[in-house]
Amino acid sequence: MIDLHYWPTPNGWKISIMLEECGLPYRMIPVNISKGEQFKPEFLAISPNNRMPAIVDPDPPGGGPPVAVFESGAILQYLADKTGKFLPKDLRGRYDALQWLNWQMGGLGPMAGQATHFRVYAPQFNPHEAVAYGQKRYSDEVNRLFGVLNRLLADREFVAGDYSIADMAIWPWVLPWKNLGQDIAQFPHLKRWFADTVGKRPAVVKGKAVGEELRQKPGVNTDEQRRILFGQTAAVVKS
Repeated sequence: MIDLHYWPTPNGWKISIMLEECGLPYRMIPVNISKGEQFKPEFLAISPNNRMPAIVDPDPPGGGPPVAVFESGAILQYLADKTGKFLPKDLRGRYDALQWLNWQMGGLGPMAGQATHFRVYAPQFNPHEAVAYGQKRYSDEVNRLFGVLNRLLADREFVAGDYSIADMAIWPWVLPWKNLGQDIAQFPHLKRWFADTVGKRPAVVKGKAVGEELRQKPGVNTDEQRRILFGQTAAVVKS
């Protein structure tokens, strides 16, 4: 059984969705990021970047000792290789999926994360004029990226031909479109893919629900939580 070190966020949902799609047995181990559990030594041994998700697979392909993997994109690729699912084996198909996986990892995820920070979290602690530039900068970039997806999906059902880890990586980062300052109705092809083509898949619905009860509302609302989540320097990982 795979150990999934997890918190219900877009990066966490990628992996719970993939595990559900693959039908792999797993145990969810919460990592409460607002309490700083990502800095515990036992978690840093698995995920040295002190970020979740991470997995530990006691039964890796080829045998041998357990394998630990951190970074959600790497985990998706590992699980695809382990199961032979959701990543094409032919060269062109494989790299079509991998380039869009990396597009999410290097573009949509970081930009959406910053848009969320400036639109949802920063205003709780700062006056509007102090965060307005960041709100516009990152919301505009998410808008551009949504446009890239919308154009791509105009003539294809899924992001990379067949359903793949690229769809699983991107879908959770479209989910908070309202918080990102976007109107998904402006992107009809993206909306169809998000709401119906991917959003109604049973494994996606089930994977998104993992740990739902753990989510705190309204989220980051104390200076201590803010310090833990947004005030990190190299000091937090020094041995």
